[in-house]
Amino acid sequence: MMRVLGVVGWSGSGKTTLLEALIPLLRGSGVRVSTIKHAHHRVDPDQVGKDSFRHRVAGAEEVVLANAARFVIFHENRGGAEPDLAALLARMAKVDLVLVEGFKGEALPKIEIFRPAVGKPPIWPGMADIIAVASDGMVADCHLPVLDLNDPASICGFILRWLEQQPQAGA
Repeated sequence: MMRVLGVVGWSGSGKTTLLEALIPLLRGSGVRVSTIKHAHHRVDPDQVGKDSFRHRVAGAEEVVLANAARFVIFHENRGGAEPDLAALLARMAKVDLVLVEGFKGEALPKIEIFRPAVGKPPIWPGMADIIAVASDGMVADCHLPVLDLNDPASICGFILRWLEQQPQAGA
């Protein structure tokens, strides 16, 4: 069992920026980290005219593009349902922690990124699985831990303490 932690917030709140800062800090603490990013729009990281793209257009269900540095699997849904988080996690290599950006509606522990300047209300009052709020401003009447969004090291410390309380991977 991999431990999974969501990072949610309104568009423009800084989710990706925070993850970009947290990943090297967690790795430096010995935590093997992977990420899943949910996109609300159509994305295609492949390039028109490349062999892998041509394989997909020809009808391949999956295309693996590999070299010595990395590999990527392109899986075509072909009109099928969008995969849920559990299906995506099942395909991933086992690590200590998967950080999930988005998938707000999935039942998993989450940290909310809340920036008052974005002009949107906080999400935590209506979502029971948020375990902390990371903010760069005041968070009124919050019963959850409030973390300083401008201090990724302290947020990393919170996550490390949270990980210690979770069942071990593979348990």
